[in-house]
Amino acid sequence: MKNTKFLILFALLILPIFGFLFLQFFVTNHYKVTIYYPLDSTKVGNKWQVNQYHTLPDFNFTDQNNQSFGKKNLKDKLYIAEFFFTKCGNPTLCPKMSSELARVQEHFAKIPSVQIVSFTVDPENDTPEVLKNYSKKYNADTKQWHFLTGEKKQIYQLAYKGFKINAGEETTGVTPEFMHATKFILVDKQHRIRGYYDGTERESVDKLILETQILLREYKIQ
Repeated sequence: MKNTKFLILFALLILPIFGFLFLQFFVTNHYKVTIYYPLDSTKVGNKWQVNQYHTLPDFNFTDQNNQSFGKKNLKDKLYIAEFFFTKCGNPTLCPKMSSELARVQEHFAKIPSVQIVSFTVDPENDTPEVLKNYSKKYNADTKQWHFLTGEKKQIYQLAYKGFKINAGEETTGVTPEFMHATKFILVDKQHRIRGYYDGTERESVDKLILETQILLREYKIQ
């Protein structure tokens, strides 16, 4: 009986250590986060070497504080992007996604190198004032989580051609002219797309958090 209790206690003590070592060494050294959309490759021996990947184009919009905010503000940052609108009343879409992003923000609250960018797809309604009120609802830290509005055509062009939000997955139509995806998009310091995640699914957002942590380690950011 004593031996059984000892073995149980030993297991409870040792398993967390093995879990930590697994994350420190196996995940960091062997788990590679995908880089999306290679543009140019060269064959070296029997393997193809990618020389260039798709990167996000330049953009500049207006944030919830009525300040200019764009790609230049995200220099040397990892960032997580989404496309939403404040009037989206479906509880399984935008509100759920915003709640999940609030969880992401909480997780990386002490790491300013991780930023969150929410682009509205309804700029006629989502003025900086509206976005500011919405951001307060989710306790957004304005130094880390940015809600952007601007010219509709530019936002949509960035969504489709830049972030490629309709690539490879089904989307849910919520407005006649915009196919609203429930995706979060992870972007690295070189403005390359590193992952798509379902913003309505906790498990998918957990994967986003994990892969962001892996990129932080790759970039040696604490």
